[in-house]
Amino acid sequence: MENLWAPWRMAFIQPKTPPKPGCIFCTQPAEGRDEEYHILQRGEHCFVMLNLYPYSNGHLMVAPYQHIGSLEELDAATLAEMMALAQLAIKALRLAMNPDGFNMGFNQGKVAGAGFAEHIHFHVVPRWNGDTNFMPVLADIKVMPEHIDTVYQQLKEALAKVQNGQE
Repeated sequence: MENLWAPWRMAFIQPKTPPKPGCIFCTQPAEGRDEEYHILQRGEHCFVMLNLYPYSNGHLMVAPYQHIGSLEELDAATLAEMMALAQLAIKALRLAMNPDGFNMGFNQGKVAGAGFAEHIHFHVVPRWNGDTNFMPVLADIKVMPEHIDTVYQQLKEALAKVQNGQE
């Protein structure tokens, strides 16, 4: 039997004590600690942050600052900025990580899988050919090849390049 060693994962899986109350899409941007919370980009109405529990490296979310639970409640300016930030994030992900495709979408409501059902957010999940393996099937385990802090730095640099026209 071979062992898979990933000691850095302990910080990821250990419970946060005590868990902070409230909505992460409200409290984290308000604290202004963007690097700590992996907030990659801020707009006037929305922001982009990495998902702490990603499906794959680079899995990020675009969320409005306003605490709204459904897509149909968003005003036109917020919805437009949400999509513009998603487009910017995709360009940065392509530059930094070269994925072969993306899964994108909303999980609206708890029954649809939304972890924070009361605050709408848009997922962008980069995908690569051959990125599936036996680990999720046999062991109910996903292996993330890079630490979230490394992904954050890569994407911050890529976002700066995209915004400066260096893509």
